[in-house]
Amino acid sequence: MSTLVLELRQGDLMVVNGAPIRFRNRARIELAAKARFLFGKQIMAPDGANTPARRIYFALQTAYIGGEEEREPGLAAARRLIAEFIEATTSPSVREMLAHSLEAAEADDCYLALKIARRVMRHEEEVLGLPPLPSTRRDPFEPPAHGHPHA
Repeated sequence: MSTLVLELRQGDLMVVNGAPIRFRNRARIELAAKARFLFGKQIMAPDGANTPARRIYFALQTAYIGGEEEREPGLAAARRLIAEFIEATTSPSVREMLAHSLEAAEADDCYLALKIARRVMRHEEEVLGLPPLPSTRRDPFEPPAHGHPHA
């Protein structure tokens, strides 16, 4: 069995299998079983979903870490939003990334889907001249120093 060790700071938020957890102090935790989780800056608040690419990310996030009853509607919303974005964009590379993201989500690899959607968000920010979403010192989708992101 593989484990994942994460180091989280005071105030960090983590969602595991749909349950939000806020850390009151610095903690080092070990996930010893497969879990659906995001932490820190990987988590987008609902009010952050204010552009087409960010709405896709939020829908995929819901499909990944939402409660059991939220996952399928989140995936359905992602399908619709991705189809709309693909139709509206003139960028072949963005179309390809979005198609790959949806394929990953439908294969229940939402972590990969989110990683790709994050790249689309960065592209959208550049094209539209938007400020980037706040980020951590490292890319939030790079594996933690002590393990792989999938426990």
